[in-house]
Amino acid sequence: MRWALVKVCIAVTAMVVVAFAVPLALVVKEMARDRAFSNAERLAATVMPALAITGDRDELERALATTPTGLDGRIAVYAAPGRDGGAGEEPGDGAGGESGDRTDDAAGDVAEVGTRRVSEEELRTAAPLEGATVLAAEGGHVLLQPVVTTAGTAVVEVFVPEQEVTNGVATAWLVLAGTGAALIVASVVIADRLGTRMVGAAERLARAARELGAGRLAVRVPVEGPAELRLAAAAFNSMADQVAQLLANERELAADLSHRLRTPLTVLRLNTASLGDGDAAEQTREAVDKLEREVDHIIRTAREHRTQPPGGPGGGAVCDASEVIRERMGFWSALAEDEGREVRLAGVDRPVHVPVARADLVAALDALLGNVFRHTPEGTAFAVDVHHGEAAGDSVIVLVSDAGPGIDDPDAALRRGHGDGGPGSTGLGLDIVRRVAEATGGDLRIGRSVLGGTEVRLWLALDGGAAGGSAGRTAGRRGHRVRRRARR
Repeated sequence: MRWALVKVCIAVTAMVVVAFAVPLALVVKEMARDRAFSNAERLAATVMPALAITGDRDELERALATTPTGLDGRIAVYAAPGRDGGAGEEPGDGAGGESGDRTDDAAGDVAEVGTRRVSEEELRTAAPLEGATVLAAEGGHVLLQPVVTTAGTAVVEVFVPEQEVTNGVATAWLVLAGTGAALIVASVVIADRLGTRMVGAAERLARAARELGAGRLAVRVPVEGPAELRLAAAAFNSMADQVAQLLANERELAADLSHRLRTPLTVLRLNTASLGDGDAAEQTREAVDKLEREVDHIIRTAREHRTQPPGGPGGGAVCDASEVIRERMGFWSALAEDEGREVRLAGVDRPVHVPVARADLVAALDALLGNVFRHTPEGTAFAVDVHHGEAAGDSVIVLVSDAGPGIDDPDAALRRGHGDGGPGSTGLGLDIVRRVAEATGGDLRIGRSVLGGTEVRLWLALDGGAAGGSAGRTAGRRGHRVRRRARR
């Protein structure tokens, strides 16, 4: 923006300078020329009184010597050819012959003094000499001033050197050029200062927007700068206040709703105590314990007023993905056995540490495995594979595959709150998994599995870079297209 303002000011100032400086430079040149020829006319006027009195050479030379420039040879006096007998007439032509003789005789009474710089032909071309005439000459110009005397018509010639005609023009042009350049520089400085004021306010607004997007809800923008940016800063501060208030209300609502579950959980725990012994009773009690722990976790998280979204990197949390997957598969395997599902687990024979909190990874795996049980018929096989090391690059890939009917619209399934439209679907499970992946710089993909059903790929970047997330999103969209083609 600053450079744009500077360019605009340069263009406008340059046009103004050119519009005024060029005509003014021409006027200065014309004024210098008029001044030089006016001085020449005054010099010629100093000789006219002497010509009116006498035409003697000695007297005229003494008169020229009294002029300021007479000794320089710039003034000459001589008779005007053909002036008294009619311009251009030759002696002896009819009735004009006698008159022509008188002209020559009269002209001869005016002595020629000084050095002539114009020829007879140039004098005749400049005729009739009724006023001052300017002709070009070598090294400058000559001003011819006709004077009518008792002896005839004489011509006073004043030589004007070229340097006198252009005297002071170059200096004036340099002053004009310097003034124009100074105006342009001043406009650039002013535009840069104004641009700095505007750009500074805009940069502060952009920086605050980035910080707010990063989760720092306390950021605010100083209301300063131009009127438009002050309005934008005030609107941003109001928006930030509303966002903080909405998030606070959302956390309070989540805590309140979770707290309401305590009463039915208490009843459920009392009922499980009367189930007796057995695997089913034990699993039910474990599920109730886990549900109670999750409710407590939700309440604590909501009360802490964290600005970081769920699933984000919190305090450098790390867990062993292999251990978490083995533990959750052990929990879901009992249900799979009851429903006659074939289960395969691979890639969890050694520790794999990922930058995800254990509770978040457990929630993500339960969401993926719960979808398999919820949206595929009993007896449908599924598998969980973990890839890491050189084959997966700088990331960990968790594949959850099934042999079910697949997902008709993977894009819709990844949209929060949409789900697949089936019974019991809230549309939040895959969104929870996606946020866990994106918190590490990874991504979530849905495609066709080798078992014939759905394959969900959970990419967890180990370096937390954004490149993995970008690549994952691109590959995820490619996976969606492959899935739709397969369905056709």
